[in-house]
Amino acid sequence: MVQPPIRIAIAGALGRMGRQMAEAVQADPRLALAARFHRPSSVGDGLASRDEALAMTDVVIDFTTPAASADLARVCANWGGPALVIGSTGFDAGELADIADAAKTIPIVRSGSFSLGLNMLVGLVERAARALAPEDWDAEIFEAHHRHKIDAPSGTALMLGQAVAGGRRVDLDAVARRVRDGVTGARPAGEIGFAVVRGGSIIGEHSVSFCAEGELVTLSHAAGDRTMFARGAIAAALWVSGRSPGEYDMRDVLGFDR
Repeated sequence: MVQPPIRIAIAGALGRMGRQMAEAVQADPRLALAARFHRPSSVGDGLASRDEALAMTDVVIDFTTPAASADLARVCANWGGPALVIGSTGFDAGELADIADAAKTIPIVRSGSFSLGLNMLVGLVERAARALAPEDWDAEIFEAHHRHKIDAPSGTALMLGQAVAGGRRVDLDAVARRVRDGVTGARPAGEIGFAVVRGGSIIGEHSVSFCAEGELVTLSHAAGDRTMFARGAIAAALWVSGRSPGEYDMRDVLGFDR
């Protein structure tokens, strides 16, 4: 029996990723683009209202802003669906708590990156951090993005920081150094450092370096174009449709051991 296509709604439809997601969904025979919506004041251009979109879809793909994503999660949970794929980054603690609460009612895939290669990097970084003792190996995370990106460090950089911290079994917030300026003193053992570049049209570059006396190990990933994020989001939408409530990430989608 042929399965009907999964109905997809695109949040933030007039944004860069929203437009790209709509094109990718329309090109995939497993999916049907059920609705596109943007801000409440946005009309025309084939847009539906948010409530209209939620009533006619199985999964919403959302690359908007942290506040908008958290609000959308609350609304979807109050409706009892649809499922959500969230690609926004830069959430504060309250917004993350709202999403976690919504995930008690609906299935949500949230990731700082939907790239298969980047998520592979996250797994390798966690394994390296587990093997390389923090008192001997300093961990530094570098990321670079285009001038229009509004949050820093990127959600992907924070994913990599969580991977280092997870491998070392420590709390990232307790050991992270996001800024260095002036006379900072010697680097404490176990610190996880972040460095950020914003400029031009850089799509996304990330690396994690483990630095010891006399040697350096660097694991890295560079994005060539944004279609990889759309492909990953589609994989997440196909996977999350019909799932039990819960908050998932791309490693769940890809079936990685946790």
